[in-house]
Amino acid sequence: MCFLAFLHKLLTLVKKTMAAEVIEEERLDVLTRTGQKTGISKPRGDIHRDGDYHRAVHVWIFSEGTQELLLQQRAECKDSWPGLWDVSSAGHISAGDSSLVTARRELHEELGITLPKDAFEPLFVFLQECVINDGNFINNEYNDVYLVTTLDPIPLEAFTLQESEVSAVKYISLEVYRSLLAKEDPQYVPYDVNDQYGQLFEIISKRYKQKAEARSLTLQKQLNRYARISLKAELKGLSDSDKEALKLLIKAAKIMDEIFCLQVWYSNPSLRGWLEQNADESQLNKLKWMYYLINKSPWSCLDENESFLTTADSAVKILSEATKPVAGWKGIKYRTAFPTSKPPGANFYPPDMDKMEFELWKKSLPEDKRKEAIGFFNVIKRKSEAMLDKSLSHSTPSSTSDTHDLYVVPYSEEYSSFLLRAADLLHKAGDLTNSSSLKKFLHSKAEAFLSNEYYDSDIAWMDLDSKLDITIGPYETYEDALFGYKATFEAFIGIKDDEATAQLKVFGDNLQVLEKNLPMDDIYKSGDVIAAPIRVIQLVYNSGDVKGPQTIAFNLPNDECIVKDRGTSMVILKNVSEAKFKLILQPIADVCVAKEQRELVDFESFFTHTICHECCHGIGPHTITLPNGQKSTVRLLQELHSSLEEAKADIVGLWAINFLINKDFFPKTLVKSMYVSFLAGCFRSVRFGLEEAHGKGQALQFNYLFDKGAFVLHPDGTFSVDFDKVEGVVETLSREILTLQAQGDKRTAQTLLSKYCLMTQPLKCALEKLERIQVPVDIAPDFPIADQILLNNL
Repeated sequence: MCFLAFLHKLLTLVKKTMAAEVIEEERLDVLTRTGQKTGISKPRGDIHRDGDYHRAVHVWIFSEGTQELLLQQRAECKDSWPGLWDVSSAGHISAGDSSLVTARRELHEELGITLPKDAFEPLFVFLQECVINDGNFINNEYNDVYLVTTLDPIPLEAFTLQESEVSAVKYISLEVYRSLLAKEDPQYVPYDVNDQYGQLFEIISKRYKQKAEARSLTLQKQLNRYARISLKAELKGLSDSDKEALKLLIKAAKIMDEIFCLQVWYSNPSLRGWLEQNADESQLNKLKWMYYLINKSPWSCLDENESFLTTADSAVKILSEATKPVAGWKGIKYRTAFPTSKPPGANFYPPDMDKMEFELWKKSLPEDKRKEAIGFFNVIKRKSEAMLDKSLSHSTPSSTSDTHDLYVVPYSEEYSSFLLRAADLLHKAGDLTNSSSLKKFLHSKAEAFLSNEYYDSDIAWMDLDSKLDITIGPYETYEDALFGYKATFEAFIGIKDDEATAQLKVFGDNLQVLEKNLPMDDIYKSGDVIAAPIRVIQLVYNSGDVKGPQTIAFNLPNDECIVKDRGTSMVILKNVSEAKFKLILQPIADVCVAKEQRELVDFESFFTHTICHECCHGIGPHTITLPNGQKSTVRLLQELHSSLEEAKADIVGLWAINFLINKDFFPKTLVKSMYVSFLAGCFRSVRFGLEEAHGKGQALQFNYLFDKGAFVLHPDGTFSVDFDKVEGVVETLSREILTLQAQGDKRTAQTLLSKYCLMTQPLKCALEKLERIQVPVDIAPDFPIADQILLNNL
């Protein structure tokens, strides 16, 4: 470089530095030593002078084709590690900013790369604690580490480097870089690869060293835990018009799958499409697709939501304008990313939002907006993300003066492209059917999809009295493991079993009697529990949030306002119940229940408790009054609510059956078989995993009853019921759960779950026996009738 050119570059750099000094110094949020926000922010210089804990992002770009990482050389003017080779892109998270938005912005500013959020895989959080520059720079930094996976290296000439931050970039072999860090090479910013940062290399190495044969064997073993079964149902009671409507309803139900797929994670739809597209390329790909169809995500429901796929298995997208153009190069080919750990907030909230941020935002809202924020039928998004998307696409971002970054988007807007199609199908089906109640429900649900007002359609669903039975829309909140607020879309289509429905009227008619006699203080009891209609159906098709273990019944709606006004309604899936009893519960009893009690396990007891479980969702605390007089609901327990509610319905269901037996509604011969069938059922549900609400609730009950002596373990590894103790223990546990729900006592609830919601040795013993003889954990249903209907063969 000639002297004049050098001088010009030097003067330009000085001008930029002087201009930067005029701008107010970046402020950072001060954290506690454990990484929690203190509510204080300080200038960046003061943060590093005082050694305050703060947040930053690290973004690594990895080329899977060459197994190389991209490094940047830090500019000589940097106040830390000048001139050394470092992470692809990094930067502080400014006060009030979010992690993922910062990661995307830093990559754009430092390297000139514009990537959407689905390119960023959150890996782990790394705490860097060091002192440099003769003690003048103290770095106590929580770094959110992200990985961007490209198929091939990005041409170096495609980068636009930010001169004040980056001097150069280069690719380096993963293993060579690890070796250089291990040797503490002075040309590279130091990271301890034997400590936290070693995770980066371990995660990448592991996913690309797995052998196809070994992965296929693992996936086949996981698939074998599900018993394939074709569910049958008789259509002979349907009119011709209802058969025509049924075809439209199955099509609408398939749209619920599309919505649920997106609700799970934002890159899930592209993953699904990629797996389906490539399923026939190899046996491994076929197994990936088959197991994905059961879990509807890359996380295995029966393995505590451990991922069975990685981003290396995911879809490939190409971006032609992500960098400046390079002759002959088509653009960046990247893998759509997902984290190995299932995000607790699914795709209902920003992926980098924590509970504290949400609560602070909610607290700032007026009362009506607070209710909206925790409502069932909306998602929470970031304004900064929308603004970043607009600025990176060179459109003019709309300014905002709001203090908080979060805002609400109703489902009718978020999923409008899906709901418009579904609403059209429901309206057409409603026009076809001769059933007045079905017609009313379908039209009102179609309107709800577009208006986001579900009250009237839920009431219409409760009043449904039709041979063709359908449940469709957003209902359950299990997928929202962060708060339990947001509802997922699902559909159940069946044929009503009139005879079985008539036999079960006794349960719905006696809910107020059960409420009056619940084992809890009278002050917490409701005096206006409404009789719950019960419908028994033969399932024809299901979709949406029906992943993993299949439900055998459900009690809806979950909206406490409707529960208060009208109660709930139950749907029992009889053909699913029969399949589970035959293929799963009976084999479990043969292995885990003591020989002398084995014959007490029968379908009648299993089915009766299933019904009573659903009934008991409709009784007990719903709207509650806190000690300070404030009105609330049991969802105040947030992420603990679902597992406790399932445990309540189960254990109070046992109490309720015993109560009805004592009132001569059922024969006394049912008592022993009820308890022993429940014991066998504990092992069935716990196998769903302790991350799943039903499995967690079941572990709580089993361990409690075992701890109190109601369940007994014998030397041969089988279990039995102590009939002298079980009734009293069931009532005691019922009282505990009902009371803490009524009081909204989250601390006591957490204590109860922490003590009993464990994989204890007795449970491990039983589950290991079932694993050895390969008793299926659950069923994977096929719906041949639905397939034939769509093909016009019925």
